[in-house]
Amino acid sequence: MNQLLLGGIAVTSFAIGTFFLRYWRSSGDSFFLFLMLSFWLEAGNRIHMGITSAWSEDRPVHYLVRLLSYGLILVAVWRKNRGRKP
Repeated sequence: MNQLLLGGIAVTSFAIGTFFLRYWRSSGDSFFLFLMLSFWLEAGNRIHMGITSAWSEDRPVHYLVRLLSYGLILVAVWRKNRGRKP
């Protein structure tokens, strides 16, 4: 059951990343690029957890990948909202 849930999360994360890829290609805004990378990184992490026996999340590497993924989202929001110099 855990592998089924991990697979579902991985597929959903990859699909959301694909939507952001489409928006990035049409707008050229780096905000969507960072979000795409974040969701694809999370999908890759879930795929790795499903393939190996690491689904119990006992290893700190899973948290580091999530920290990097959430950090990419924070960078995207920060870059989008930073003040423009006239």
